[in-house]
Amino acid sequence: MLLELPRLKKTRMRYISSTHKVGEKHQDFYTVSAKSEYTIAEIEGPGMIVSLWMTIGSRDKNILRRAILRIYWDGETSPSVEVPVGDFFGSAGNMGEYTHLGQNIPIGLGKYIHFWSLPIGSTSGGYYTYFPMPFNRALIKLANMSDIDIDLLYYMIGYTTTEDTDNMARFHAIWRREKYTKLGEPYTILIARGRGHYVGTLLAMEGHEKHKVFGGLGFLEGNMEIISDGELAYGSTGTEDYFLSGWYFIKGTFNAPFHGLLIKDSENFKIVAYRFHIPDPIPFEKELIVRIHHGEWDEVLADYSSVAYW
Repeated sequence: MLLELPRLKKTRMRYISSTHKVGEKHQDFYTVSAKSEYTIAEIEGPGMIVSLWMTIGSRDKNILRRAILRIYWDGETSPSVEVPVGDFFGSAGNMGEYTHLGQNIPIGLGKYIHFWSLPIGSTSGGYYTYFPMPFNRALIKLANMSDIDIDLLYYMIGYTTTEDTDNMARFHAIWRREKYTKLGEPYTILIARGRGHYVGTLLAMEGHEKHKVFGGLGFLEGNMEIISDGELAYGSTGTEDYFLSGWYFIKGTFNAPFHGLLIKDSENFKIVAYRFHIPDPIPFEKELIVRIHHGEWDEVLADYSSVAYW
């Protein structure tokens, strides 16, 4: 990345922001009504989104689960990205309240997680991604599924112009959840068809019960499996091992450029962790299946939610 900075390029860098005029004055944010969808940006290419930042204020304390980020490439009718805002950027939680126009407005979902990684992060109230997203045409929307308005939506999107993106893969991200995992069956993070690279996993786990042998975090005995074109490309020796840790995350929370542990709550059986396959993307030509076992034999009842990035 740093070595590319001196290289001169025939591209243009442009930014789209939420700043706009209201009469003779400017306003830095938009309001998104309850049960509505707001178009953040429509960009004609070819080009590549190289940065995306936003922050949200709402009286709904669960807004980051109820605000859905949707991104469409090249005129498609189904979004390639469809993920709750908080989950997409790795944050889950309530970071408290601040006062705006005389009102106390909560930010976040449950527990705000202050962390950074190379491709995503939640830093001091803002949410960002540096995932490269090539396009011929880009449409970015935010759907407010809440019964309460989003009072404040701020954003800034940076993109470059390019000569051709036809030989570049399109970025995808999808969110899934099983409030009660199925006994005897692994939790499926992703089934993708076509050609591409798998580049990351965000996984939140909460046990509903204690394992008879391994206790409240016994679901971590489950192995991660990534199956590329019918062959096992990756098989971990345990959940925390996939996230490059060990012994049930023995040293607690941390964050690093490509992997991290955001929440470890042994008393309430909660774990949130991420890993990005930036140095080691997993290619597939026809089909990719990403799944994880909850317990050695899928015997632990738990609540799993995930974001897959590919």
